[in-house]
Amino acid sequence: MTRAESESAPRSKYAVPALEKALDVLEYLAEQAVPLTQAQLARALGREPGELFRMLTCLESRGYVRRDDAGGYQLTLKLFELSRTHSPHEQLIEVAMPLMHDLVDRVRQSCHLSVLHRDQVLVLAQVESPQPVRLSVQIGSLHSPVATVSGQLLLSHIPAPERTELLARQADYLRMGAAERQEFAQRLTRVREDGWAYAEGARFVGGLDLGVLVGREGAKTKAALTIAAVKGADGPDLFELLPRLQQCAAEIARGCGLA
Repeated sequence: MTRAESESAPRSKYAVPALEKALDVLEYLAEQAVPLTQAQLARALGREPGELFRMLTCLESRGYVRRDDAGGYQLTLKLFELSRTHSPHEQLIEVAMPLMHDLVDRVRQSCHLSVLHRDQVLVLAQVESPQPVRLSVQIGSLHSPVATVSGQLLLSHIPAPERTELLARQADYLRMGAAERQEFAQRLTRVREDGWAYAEGARFVGGLDLGVLVGREGAKTKAALTIAAVKGADGPDLFELLPRLQQCAAEIARGCGLA
């Protein structure tokens, strides 16, 4: 049923106009997936701008929407957090864990699964290497999307306007000069074209990271599957492990319906 059909349908005697107005705002912002001003929302919903002012102020104060520098409103992750008991991330973790364990058994290196959350990289799951010396990433920890392989991989696969807005809120990106920002943009382009991201010593000396994307281009849910290792005198050469990493990512995506 369209919004127009919904409005023309017989109203329940228990209808709450203010609540319906708020739901119209949330649903329309979810449909459009881009920031919209108060005037744009009013035109789209057939309302007067003044009708929406108090509604938007309330939704913003409760954390359901946020306003950007240009005055556009967009959804936050508040609704996702409220529905986290049915989160797609739970299914992602459930599918990924046995496949990640199998990957670690084969490659003998730690791996972790991450997503973008509140402008940062959130580690959803990790399986540690059986090696006596290994890297470990805390599940639930948050990391910079600019300074990590997982973050760069995820940044490279989000729409350019969304990426630009996200980077504008990153302190480590804002500290870059013009030449560094251009180099970073070129790196993201290469990562997107290659389908993988690699770094040596990105966070600390001796650290090696190789990541690939989980999820097809158009999927709303995307994750990064990353092998993390300590560089020794005899390796490892993570690129030898790339086919297995890509296979694992593909199997996770198929299991979650993201392929």
